[in-house]
Amino acid sequence: MAKRLPVYVLVILSLALTCTATTYTVGDSAGWDISTDLQTWEKNKTFDVGDVLIFQFSSSNSLEQVTQENFNTCNTTNVLKAYTNGNTTITLTKPGPMYFISGNKLYCLGGQKLQVNVENNQAYSPAIAPEAASGSNLPQPSSKSNLPTSSGVMLMHGGWGTLMSVSLGFIMAIVSS
Repeated sequence: MAKRLPVYVLVILSLALTCTATTYTVGDSAGWDISTDLQTWEKNKTFDVGDVLIFQFSSSNSLEQVTQENFNTCNTTNVLKAYTNGNTTITLTKPGPMYFISGNKLYCLGGQKLQVNVENNQAYSPAIAPEAASGSNLPQPSSKSNLPTSSGVMLMHGGWGTLMSVSLGFIMAIVSS
């Protein structure tokens, strides 16, 4: 058993190092709101495939995912996806730019829009984010820090690097016994 301990430690460390994602609350404690300086909020953040964006907003607001052209012109009539439930979780599933605007055109023209540039992180294989049940009474935005929080270790989403590490670990465990 003592011979296997280093192998198990190696496997667990490789899982922990390759399987983390970051969860960001857009706008921090202010949430998705016209008063939030979203360009400053986004400025020094790096977004990777697998990271999660949480948009928190009141029932008088909404969120729309749009094309670059619609982002630039605040076009709220031709959207890719619309979210109206007030607490929306979006997992970044592919690299490249993503564009979000307020469903209220005046709010968008006033600056309530966000461009996120997602970088490729091949060590992560994304999962689908859970959706809030329609009609549920979810809490309103609360105080959050400016720092992103780690969503922790996701053992089931490690990608090829993790699969290889686990396979090698088990092979070493079998060979050493």
